[in-house]
Amino acid sequence: MVFDAVGNPQRILLLGGTSEIALAIGARYLRDAPAHVVLADLPGHPRKDSAMEQMRSAGAKSVEWVDFDALDTDNHPAVIDGAFAAGDVDVAVVAFGLLGDAEELWQNQRKAVQIAGINYTAAVSVGVLLGEKMRAQGSGRIIAMSSAAGERVRRSNFVYGSTKAGLDGFYLGLGEALKEHGVRVLVIRPGQVRTTTTIEHWKATGAKEAPLTVDKEDVAELAVSASAKGKDLVWAPGAFRFVMMILRHIPRPIFRKLPI
Repeated sequence: MVFDAVGNPQRILLLGGTSEIALAIGARYLRDAPAHVVLADLPGHPRKDSAMEQMRSAGAKSVEWVDFDALDTDNHPAVIDGAFAAGDVDVAVVAFGLLGDAEELWQNQRKAVQIAGINYTAAVSVGVLLGEKMRAQGSGRIIAMSSAAGERVRRSNFVYGSTKAGLDGFYLGLGEALKEHGVRVLVIRPGQVRTTTTIEHWKATGAKEAPLTVDKEDVAELAVSASAKGKDLVWAPGAFRFVMMILRHIPRPIFRKLPI
């Protein structure tokens, strides 16, 4: 399968198949044209059935499920082979990850290693495999969910931020490597996104919604439009680019004192 005559994907893979952002991106693609959708997430995930039904209701031609454990990198080749078994994948969205408790992470070795394994090592693992498959088919788009937290890592969430910084750098480099093979990679750096997970996190920690927080549908709209235009990197919302441009140039002695 390849993109149709007007550029709509016919087969979409969502790695992190129960992620609200991934599902929103899938639904946005389906708004333009029906497609076959493959969801990949943890075996027995409690949101498996609802995620599959969400894609069917959005207009998917078919919905498949592939068991995917981010930490089981030895099994990733089989996962990606399974996702491509029925034909070429036009769009693959890499949207799995953990947020975690920022203060606990830097003081808990097991959890720090876990989040690094999921957010970075697993993302590299599937990225290499997706690149191999799409390079062979001569086309495809990869959309990788990074974070503004990785652009300049802050004291307030430096373990999580460091994993996103690694992911960000890898996928930007992967995009450069794959361009000559007809494959494009888009990295999205959102600030805060309103999802069930983030809202529950705010409630649990007493945190407040930050300025420039966006809805998952806003991220999905940006993902689809930017990928279609062949962009390599976008911020969500776009104004976040200018915020980070300023933060990048603040001297470290001053930066560390900022309440962020």
